[in-house]
Amino acid sequence: MFVLVSDTSVLIDLERGALLPLAFNCGLQLVVPDLLYEDELEQFNGAYLRGLGLGVLSLTPTELGLVQDIRAARPALSLSDAFALALATRQQHALLTGDGNLRRECGLRGVAAYGLLWLLDEMESRGVETSQLAEGLRLVSEDVRCRLPRDEVKQRINDWGENCYARAPEQRQAFTDQSAAAGPACRLVAPVIAIDGTAGDPK
Repeated sequence: MFVLVSDTSVLIDLERGALLPLAFNCGLQLVVPDLLYEDELEQFNGAYLRGLGLGVLSLTPTELGLVQDIRAARPALSLSDAFALALATRQQHALLTGDGNLRRECGLRGVAAYGLLWLLDEMESRGVETSQLAEGLRLVSEDVRCRLPRDEVKQRINDWGENCYARAPEQRQAFTDQSAAAGPACRLVAPVIAIDGTAGDPK
């Protein structure tokens, strides 16, 4: 199985759907580059993420040189994004991102890149309860910043839990409380969505 290098947007979506503990507990190996962790996660319950199992890795001198190449070729990418992409070039590593620009740059460089829906499918294959995935995805999709394709979201929710949309508010809250019981809420900084919508990724 690949080591999954995550950007902040995917961790935000997992937190928004109360799915963070489930993602780490099902055997996935999630890591971030040290610069991304220090700049975007550490002060927002970074210790909680580390406690769940988030790895923090440093780049080699060669990878730092690649960061410079990435930034020169794609100035729209943040430094943290460039660090994540450079880290994902390692053998048996892949990138998790909700950023369309970052996904496109991965494609140009032959780096495997996946989005939130792929990750949820992977969690399902590892035995995570489909009802929990359905409710978590519903919570993510209801946020105004969600850029996931509505038809794919609805199809998964229907497949994983036919009555998810019809659940009473108290049932939804019970799910959130149950998932949050594994630890404190992880308050992350939401990504800024570009005017042209390219910051969001379909999958």
